[in-house]
Amino acid sequence: MTMKSNKVRVVLADDHAMLREALRVILERDGDIEVVGEAGDGASTVSQVESLKPDVLVLDIAMPGGNGLEVAQRLKRGKGGTHVIALSAHVDHWHVSQMFKLGARGYVNKTAASSELLTAIRAVINHRHFVSADAAEHLVRDLGGEPETRTRLGLREREVLRRLADGLRSPEIASAMHITVSTVEAHRRNIMRKLDLHTVADLTKYALREGLAEL
Repeated sequence: MTMKSNKVRVVLADDHAMLREALRVILERDGDIEVVGEAGDGASTVSQVESLKPDVLVLDIAMPGGNGLEVAQRLKRGKGGTHVIALSAHVDHWHVSQMFKLGARGYVNKTAASSELLTAIRAVINHRHFVSADAAEHLVRDLGGEPETRTRLGLREREVLRRLADGLRSPEIASAMHITVSTVEAHRRNIMRKLDLHTVADLTKYALREGLAEL
């Protein structure tokens, strides 16, 4: 009979193959960790987790075919035993808080993944939370700063806003999100109304400021 490995079984989900390879090398230098699967989009991530049932999923927030927020939401509904560690270039309050609300136990800034990911995995395996230093700094700043004044956007509205800021047109957004063009336009109107912004340029500036888009 084959003995079950005592290693921590990890699935890496990120749409950049070179980053996955770099993280695999770092993690497998640790004799207690085994990377059992990789995924480059949302759908294959869910499939890998459901079939492999890893101890830890390292989950990029910005992936095609279902972003990390949507994947976390699906996995939370499934009530599996996999610990989720979010991996992202965004360290703003909204992204961090949303991922924890969706069941993540760790949040690691991509720029610090080489030094922090091992620590994050050890923390979540021992039923503790882990927040990257940069993300923690944003959380503390927000908690100790001025009261929140902006109206919160919904998950879908945030996703539409991010894609608008990335330069996508409504038909492209509809195709990427698997919704109708009219739904995209409705989200766009709601975003402008809630934020009291009236041009795509203003929306883009807001998205950059909030960490929803990159320069």
